[in-house]
Amino acid sequence: MSDTKKSESGNDAGAAENDDARWAEKKRKQKAARDRMLATKTREKGLLMVHTGKGKGKTTAAMGLAMRALGNGMKVGIIQFVKGKWETGEREIFEHFPDRVTIKVMGEGFSWDSQDRQRDIAAAEAAWEMAKEMIADPDYGLVVLDELNIPLRYDHLDINDVVAGLQAKQPDMHVVVTGRNAKAELIEAADMVTDMTMVKHHFRDDVKAQKGIEF
Repeated sequence: MSDTKKSESGNDAGAAENDDARWAEKKRKQKAARDRMLATKTREKGLLMVHTGKGKGKTTAAMGLAMRALGNGMKVGIIQFVKGKWETGEREIFEHFPDRVTIKVMGEGFSWDSQDRQRDIAAAEAAWEMAKEMIADPDYGLVVLDELNIPLRYDHLDINDVVAGLQAKQPDMHVVVTGRNAKAELIEAADMVTDMTMVKHHFRDDVKAQKGIEF
């Protein structure tokens, strides 16, 4: 190998070593900063979470939380405010754990299915009464109120009554509310709010709801 090629090879190796050293130093500083930040997080509390927005995945994420809670030994309660007519894959899974997961299917379907406002209001009120009973039960570690934002959006339930009921939950209980168009009062009361953003959706390309994805 010529002296020139040896020099270039050595320079390349030296540059790579410098890059690796800078990378390691950058990650060391990041870890130190992360450790300092984590050291300040000392409280434990039950969280009020809201999944909202036009994007897909609000209920899916909530059901994922339910599975995680189940895996951590928690008892899980699920109330479905709208999707009562749907047979879903997650419901099939949870029914294998009847002693640890309670599912109450209270909805009458979407409003364009029932086309009966008073029936929708009655269904929402019945579901909310069931939700309050579940929230008051200290045995539950996580309660999922699926699509609660829908009856709130149409004022089928009083938002102030709902927020007060959610804030009265057990101190160590987690509650997650799903559905589009979360009201400002609920967002303000929540500990965590995730807004699902739709970038693309197959439904807009004439592709119907898919088993295992939408239900």
